[in-house]
Amino acid sequence: MAADNTRTPEEIRRQIEAEREELATAVDTLRTEIGDATNIGAKLKAKLPAVAAGAVGAGFIIGGGVGATARLLARKSREGTEKARFGRFRLVGRD
Repeated sequence: MAADNTRTPEEIRRQIEAEREELATAVDTLRTEIGDATNIGAKLKAKLPAVAAGAVGAGFIIGGGVGATARLLARKSREGTEKARFGRFRLVGRD
């Protein structure tokens, strides 16, 4: 910005005051936006039922997956060798 020597001191003061007000408004807006963005607790409280339901659902799915895998592995380790099969039935020899 080039120096403008045609302005009076009163014009310069008015411009500085206007710039100050704009800066104060911008700072207040920024503080409000930052406060809203970092207030996770209030956002979580507002959506607590949905978050709790999601956590229960995820726990159920993860627990079921772990349980099913453990059951599959345990079953395979307990099974013996197949001696004969009759349709869906089978004769297993366990030593």
